[in-house]
Amino acid sequence: MQVTETLTEGLKHEFQISVPASDIGAKADARLVDLKDKVRLNGFRPGKVPVSHLKKVYGRSVMAETVEQTIRETNSQIFTERGFKLATEPKVTLPTEENAVDDILTGKSDLTYTVYIEVVPPIQLADFKSFSVEKPVAEVTDADLEDALKRLAEQNRKYSAKADGATAETGDRVTINFTGSIDGTPFEGGTGEGIQVVIGTGQFIPGFEDQLVGIASGETRLVKASFPKVYGNLKLAGKDAEFETMATAVEAPQEVTIDDDFAKAVGLESFDKLKDAVRQRMTAEFAETSRQRVKRVLLDRLDEAHQFEAPPSLVEEEFKQVWGSLLHEMGTTGRSFADEGTTEDESEAEYRKIADRRVRLGLVMSEIGEKNKITVTDDEVNRAVIDRARSMPGREKEVWDHYRNNPNALAELRAPIYEQKVVDFILELANVTEKKVTREELFKEDEEKKSAT
Repeated sequence: MQVTETLTEGLKHEFQISVPASDIGAKADARLVDLKDKVRLNGFRPGKVPVSHLKKVYGRSVMAETVEQTIRETNSQIFTERGFKLATEPKVTLPTEENAVDDILTGKSDLTYTVYIEVVPPIQLADFKSFSVEKPVAEVTDADLEDALKRLAEQNRKYSAKADGATAETGDRVTINFTGSIDGTPFEGGTGEGIQVVIGTGQFIPGFEDQLVGIASGETRLVKASFPKVYGNLKLAGKDAEFETMATAVEAPQEVTIDDDFAKAVGLESFDKLKDAVRQRMTAEFAETSRQRVKRVLLDRLDEAHQFEAPPSLVEEEFKQVWGSLLHEMGTTGRSFADEGTTEDESEAEYRKIADRRVRLGLVMSEIGEKNKITVTDDEVNRAVIDRARSMPGREKEVWDHYRNNPNALAELRAPIYEQKVVDFILELANVTEKKVTREELFKEDEEKKSAT
C-alpha cells in the first residue's frame, strides 16, 4: 500500500492512496471461500460449489464489497497512525471512468483513490482550578413573596358583569370585537373577536385602552391609536391605525383577599401552604437564574482560555444554521439590517464569530467530557423525556412516542444534559465565590435583554 499526503493546510489533509490489486484480490478470494459453505446453487450440493464458479456468479459484487471494506480499513489505519481526530466524515474520491472502475472490480488494476479530511486540533485544556467565578445569589425576601402573591391574586381575579347601561372604568374588563385598518385598508392581524381587555394594564398598543373608558356593552366606537415606532412588525411600526370596536361585555373587578379560601381556590390547602409553595417556586427560579448567570461567565472564561483554529467545515455548518435563523426571523418580522443599526456584511462577520465560538466551545466541552469520562446515562435522558411529557398535559403519549422514535430529538435532549454535567465538573474545581444580590440585580441582565427586543 502506498500513501502520499498531497495536502497539508492547517486542519485540512488529503491523501493519495494506492492498494495493490493482488491485496484486493486475496481479500475477495477469501470472502468467496467463506461463501462456499453458505450459498446454495442449483446443481451443486451444499458446500461443494467450486470457488471458480462462485467467482463467476458473485465475483463483481464481492469485489465491490471488498473495495468498500478496504477503503474503510485503510483510512482508519492512516488516521490512527497519525493520531488524527476527525472533525467531519472523510470525503473519498474514486475513479469514475467506466473502464477504470471495471479494471478495479475485475482485479486488473490497483485500487487508487483520494481521501480528504478535516481534523480537530489538539486541545490543551486550561487549569480549571485557576478559574475564579463570582456567583450572584439572591434570597426570597418577604417583600418578594408579597409581590408574587399580589401578582398571583391579580392573575386569578374574578370579574362580574356591571349593570345594564353601566360604562367601563379603568380597571374594568371589557370584552371586545374589533377590526383594524390603516389608511382605510384592513391589515393582517388587525381583527379580533371576544378579546378581553383589562383597561389600564397596557395589553394593547398605547392609547387604545384609554379610549375604552366610558364604553358600554353593545356600544361601538372608532378607536384611533398609533403603533410604536419600535415594534415587532415593521410593516405596522409607527403607523396610525383605526379600530372599529364593539364592546360585548363590561365587567367590574371583584375584591381579592389572599387567605385560606383563595389558597383553596388555586388548589392548595391553606394560606400557609400557598406561601410555602410560592416561596419554593421563587427559590427554584432564583437558583436557576443564578446557575445560568454563572454558566455564561464560565463559558466566557473557557472561550478566553482556549483559542485555537476551529475546523472550517464545522464553523461553516454552524454559521449557516444561525444565519439562516436570523434571516428567517427578519423576514417574519419585516426588520432589516438598517433597523438593527448595522449592515449585512457587518452582521455576517459578527455571526461568523459567534459560529466560531460555538464550535470551539463545543469541542472544548467534548474534550473535557472525554478526558474525565463524563457521560449521560439513558436514565437521565428518560427523565428528561418524562419531564418534557409532563409539561404538555394530555399529550404525554404523543411526546413520549416522538422521542422514542426520533434519535435526533433524543440527541437534542442529551446535549444540554451533557453540557451541564461538564459545567458542574468545572465548577467543582474552580474557585466559586458567592455574592449576595437583590432580586432586581439577579434578573437585571435578563430584563435588559427583554427590553432590547
